[in-house]
Amino acid sequence: MERKLIRNAMKTPDGTIIESTHRHDYVTHIDANGKEYMLDGGLEYIRSSVHADQEYMCLYDDEPHSVQREVLTWGTYGINGDQPIKFVTIAEMDTGHLQAVVKMKNVRPLIRDCMKEELEQREMSGE
Repeated sequence: MERKLIRNAMKTPDGTIIESTHRHDYVTHIDANGKEYMLDGGLEYIRSSVHADQEYMCLYDDEPHSVQREVLTWGTYGINGDQPIKFVTIAEMDTGHLQAVVKMKNVRPLIRDCMKEELEQREMSGE
């Protein structure tokens, strides 16, 4: 089974973290050293600049749930749907919100699976 990306990120030498969150999300940073760093691909693929001094911070779906819940995000427009979009981690979502999203169509299987696991963990711990 092929591992799936859950985070596509890199740290540049000056400590800046750039992250590509969705397909064709091309992000760049000009580092304090004058070099330009780029990252692209979101959770679909990794495309990046090739300098020898960056640190890749990519994570995959074989990470434990405790890591995935803090990395995977969901975009929300607030409880009434009238707020600007805000991305929250699965760990930050309340139980009712998780239950509603799990029932929705067109949720990426990777995200849905993590949400289901989160709900199971909360149920087992009595939350």
